[in-house]
Amino acid sequence: MSQAPSPAASVASAIHDGRIHVLLAASGSIATIKLPLIISALQRHSNVRIRVILTKTAAQFLAGQSPEQPTVESLAALPNVEGVHQDEDEWVESGARGAQILHINLRRWAHILVIAPLSANTLAKIVHGMSDNLLLDTVRCWDTTGLIDGKKARIVVAPSMNTAMWFHPITAQQIRVLEEDWGVGNDVDDAGDKDGPAGRGWFEVLRPMEKRLACNDVGLGAMMEWSEIVKVIEQRLGLS
Repeated sequence: MSQAPSPAASVASAIHDGRIHVLLAASGSIATIKLPLIISALQRHSNVRIRVILTKTAAQFLAGQSPEQPTVESLAALPNVEGVHQDEDEWVESGARGAQILHINLRRWAHILVIAPLSANTLAKIVHGMSDNLLLDTVRCWDTTGLIDGKKARIVVAPSMNTAMWFHPITAQQIRVLEEDWGVGNDVDDAGDKDGPAGRGWFEVLRPMEKRLACNDVGLGAMMEWSEIVKVIEQRLGLS
């Protein structure tokens, strides 16, 4: 009996399938439970395929603890989802030269990476270049110039955290790195157009909204409404 391909090999086989590829990730926030809504809304685009990356903390919110909390298995069963990837999928092949590497293949596969929700912890790790899980490995190896993979793919992040965490000075500093140092909004091409082909930025931040949070604090920090995130994905990928 032949063995099933490794997660990395499975991703590699789909890189040139002619579909539009959305890499959707979640880090540790209760807003992770919105993933099925985002995925289901994108089902109306028959040429869109989705792969999901879950951090260990994000997966803890997907254990079916309550009617509003889905399971990892239910995500994987959605018709446009080609795979749900977690840390244990990362190094399942030998370390021999030429072996498939999951985070590299996910980068090559993706036309966009959307991290929704982005926790305060993962935000800090991204800004400081850490790569101690599958999601961070993928972000750290992103082709920020477009010269390696032949395409310039964007990373869109939707922060979600407690109001006090959002207003903490270190958060402002980290968001400034994503928006001003790495952000697409300040890119100007040779014709003077923002976000043009000569632009160097690759990050877009979808700032949080104000509401009563799960902890009962009221204020900014809640992830942008999931339906608005879907609209951003559709706009960035040119989906009608």
